[in-house]
Amino acid sequence: MTTATQARDSSAPVGAAQQRWPQEGAPKEAKPEEKADGKPKAMPLRRKIILGAIAGVLALGGLVYYIHSRGYEDTDDAQIDGNISSISPRVSGTVVAVLVQDDQTVKAGDVLVELDPADLDVTVAQVAAQVAQAQAELDAEDPNVPITETTNHASQSTAGSDLQSSLAALEASKADIQNLSAQLVQAEANNSTAQLEKERSTKLVQAGAVTASDYDNRANTAAATAANVEAIRQSLMAAKAREGESEAKVSSARTHLEEVKSNAPRQIAERRANVAMRRANLDLARAQLKQAQLNRSYATVHAPIGGIIGKKSVNVGDRVTPGQELMALSDNTDLWVTANFRETQLEKIHPGQKVSIHVDAVGQDFAGSIDSLGGATGARYSVLPPENATGNYVKVVQRIPMRVRLDPGQAGMERLRQGMSVEPTVTLK
Repeated sequence: MTTATQARDSSAPVGAAQQRWPQEGAPKEAKPEEKADGKPKAMPLRRKIILGAIAGVLALGGLVYYIHSRGYEDTDDAQIDGNISSISPRVSGTVVAVLVQDDQTVKAGDVLVELDPADLDVTVAQVAAQVAQAQAELDAEDPNVPITETTNHASQSTAGSDLQSSLAALEASKADIQNLSAQLVQAEANNSTAQLEKERSTKLVQAGAVTASDYDNRANTAAATAANVEAIRQSLMAAKAREGESEAKVSSARTHLEEVKSNAPRQIAERRANVAMRRANLDLARAQLKQAQLNRSYATVHAPIGGIIGKKSVNVGDRVTPGQELMALSDNTDLWVTANFRETQLEKIHPGQKVSIHVDAVGQDFAGSIDSLGGATGARYSVLPPENATGNYVKVVQRIPMRVRLDPGQAGMERLRQGMSVEPTVTLK
């Protein structure tokens, strides 16, 4: 071989000799599998045994895995869930202090945010004044009830006395009328006799049978009896007038008594209603004061539960309103797993079965059990649930959310966080 040829062969890349065609007439190298005459060699018995053993082990392993897998169901569509509280103020105000940061751990009752309480203090003072005013009005109105009751009782007694006096006067007038009527009858009789005696005396004096003095006596007697009749008649007329006046007084006294008796309950009811109204106003003012004091206490926002702060969106100087989300508070003391199994996996799954949960983030397995199965598929809970009656139906295997309860007291649970991906495996036995 020449030097140029050797140089060319030495500069050729590794494997280039394998790509060159063999020279004509050079003997072919025999492959290990082939005999010298070109026929394949027979596989050694030992290799056959090894390959057969491997195949048997693989088949047995596949059978064992198949039998084992029939006792378990697993999914990778699962995550850790928990309660997340939205922290918001209950009153309007200006933020004067924010005492927490994102990812900070807090306990129940810790102060999170403070609002300016000046406006709320003014409201408390105003309502407290209203309470004092309502209390004074009630104190002024409350004694009127017994006063009115006493006054009505006295009025009834007076009206009753007036009625009795009027009745007594009426009876006296009637007695006077009867007495005067009897006297008038007697006086008229006496007067008639006197007048007859006077007429006889007139004739006798003319005949000279009686003296002039006797005539004068009889004439005076007649005049006196006539005057007495007229006086009694006048007295009787006055007595009858007094009777009418007494009857009018009796009627007036009876009407006044009935009026007093009728109005007394109404006046007392009115007074009691006024007292009830004043008391209601006082209760209303006290309730408003309590609400104002509560609103004052709401100026300090406390943590309702223990947990970890997240999504803080409030700073000093912000003007906040009731219901506005200030931050989120994740409760990591009560966690569970939401696993979305395919509906084809649910044939043998039921609440109470044991579950092994592998958490990717911590590389650890946790024990738990199935707490409950969801009431509907995840698609049904979506914002736009599928409507299969449109005519474009394509059957899709659905997933059912399942709640898995973690067994308490396991090591490493403090490292779990909501939203972590997990792989639960359900033991079907």
